[in-house]
Amino acid sequence: MTARPRVVDAHHHVWDLAVRDQDWITGEELAPLRRDFTLADLEPEARTAGVCATVLVQTVTVAEETPEFLALADGSDLVAGVVGWSDLTAPDIADTLAVLRELPGGDRLVGLRHQVQGEPDPDWLLRPDVLRGLAAVADAGLVYDLVVLPHQLPAATRAAALLPGLVLVLDHAGKPPVAAGRTRPWADDLRAFAALPNTVCKLSGLVTEADWRTWSAADLRPYAATVIDAFGPGRLMFGSDWPVCRLAATYTEVLDTARTLIGELDDHERDAVLATTAERVYGLR
Repeated sequence: MTARPRVVDAHHHVWDLAVRDQDWITGEELAPLRRDFTLADLEPEARTAGVCATVLVQTVTVAEETPEFLALADGSDLVAGVVGWSDLTAPDIADTLAVLRELPGGDRLVGLRHQVQGEPDPDWLLRPDVLRGLAAVADAGLVYDLVVLPHQLPAATRAAALLPGLVLVLDHAGKPPVAAGRTRPWADDLRAFAALPNTVCKLSGLVTEADWRTWSAADLRPYAATVIDAFGPGRLMFGSDWPVCRLAATYTEVLDTARTLIGELDDHERDAVLATTAERVYGLR
C-alpha cells in the first residue's frame, strides 16, 4: 500500500484560559471555544490525520504569548514553527526580534502576525511606523502573516509592493464571504495581491466563513479554485485553523475537505499545498 503524503498544518492555535483570557471569544456562537485547547488536545487529532509538523500561530496581541509559544515548540516534536506577535510600531522592534531568537525555542520563530482585521483603519498596513516594522521583520528573515478582511486586501497589496523583500502570507484566503455566496470584489482584490511574487496564501479558515451547519465542499470550491488559480500550488499551503475550525468541522473533516478541493492537482502540486510550500516559506526544520 502506498503511504499517504506528508502533511504540514501551517496554521493552528492553542490557549490556556488560566494563563490568559482570549477576549475575542464572546457570545453564544463562540461559546464552544471558551475552554482550554492545548498541544495535548491537538496531537492525537493531528497524528491521526497524518500531520507530521505544524505552525503555531498567535491569538492575542500580548507580547508574553510569543515566548510561551516558543517554549511550547521547544518541547514539542510536532510544532516546527511559531508565528508570534510583537508590536510592529515599537522603535526597538528589531532588537525585540533578536531577543526572541535567543530564547528557548527561538529557532522555531518563523514569522509575526497582528490582528489587522480588528484595525478600524483599512490602510493600517500602510502607516509609516507599520511599514518600518514590517521592514524589520524582513531584515530578520521572518515572514509576516496577514489576517485581514476583504476590504483590507488593497492595502495588503500595496504593502507587499512597497516591501518586495518581505514574504506576506495571507491567512484564511483573506476571509471571503462564503456564507453569502459572493466572490467579488474579494476575488479581484485577491488576484491583485497574488500578482506580486512575494505573496503566499493559506487554504485555511474557509469552513468558518461558510454556514457552520450546512456547508459542503461544493460551497467552498469557487473560493478554493480562485486561490489555486491565483497563487498556484507553489504559493499555497494547507492550514487547519484548529481549534477555531471546530465550530464547523472536525480536524479530519477540514483536512479531507482540503484534499477534495485540491483533488484535480497532480501529485507534486498536492504535495506542495499539503507540505512543501509551508516547509519552504517558513523554513521549517
